[in-house]
Amino acid sequence: MRIAEIFYSVQGEGKLTGVPSVFVRTSGCNLRCTWCDTPYASWNPEGADLSVEQIVAEVEKYPTEYVVLTGGEPMMFKELVPLIGALKGKGKHVTVETAGTLWLEELTGGGAGSIDLASVSPKLSNSTPTEREGGRFAAAHERQRINLAVLRMFAGGGGGGSHGAVKECQWKFVLSSPGDLSEIEELVRQVNEGLAAGHRIRPADVLLMPEGTDGATLSERSRWIAEICKEKGYRLSPRLHVYLWGNKKGV
Repeated sequence: MRIAEIFYSVQGEGKLTGVPSVFVRTSGCNLRCTWCDTPYASWNPEGADLSVEQIVAEVEKYPTEYVVLTGGEPMMFKELVPLIGALKGKGKHVTVETAGTLWLEELTGGGAGSIDLASVSPKLSNSTPTEREGGRFAAAHERQRINLAVLRMFAGGGGGGSHGAVKECQWKFVLSSPGDLSEIEELVRQVNEGLAAGHRIRPADVLLMPEGTDGATLSERSRWIAEICKEKGYRLSPRLHVYLWGNKKGV
């Protein structure tokens, strides 16, 4: 797998915010979000090709059971499945951070390769790069950014009955303005429409996160997002790592 970086930090987003975790960032992405904060894993992918064994050996250097497979888009790589299996074999809790546009059929059925937490972050229309690089990626990004069938696979546990591929799911949305809320609600409605009652997205599993890469912007947007969460029963997800260390690699 092409890996941009492996580092030890605390989880800055989602239900496990603050938990010491090893981050394995794959390099390469099928989307081109205009506000992407990791361009070295998407717009201009960089890194080294590492084997599953090399990745696990690096992860094992750090004193935590929590591992986050992120990107870029980790679901692009078929090697993700044996990597999850190898990490689970070492007793690790595995989070996969994904835009929810791709599914690996090898995951279906779960077992030793089950994802403990899928952090699914569907990209809203605010992500489409209509102006960046002359908009040459806009059409492809817009066409791919939402895949309802894949989103339902994640929400439904990935198939496989009692040995599903996904044990728990959180739904993380990046907001630039209050107007993004209606888009989120419509998408959640569409996903839930195709699911059995026990698998539908609950308000408590919807995390709203401010778009931004500096503390002042994040604080301003978090205030009005907090009001939305109070009204709707959603969760406010901070970007703790940005508050602590700024927007840079390895944190």
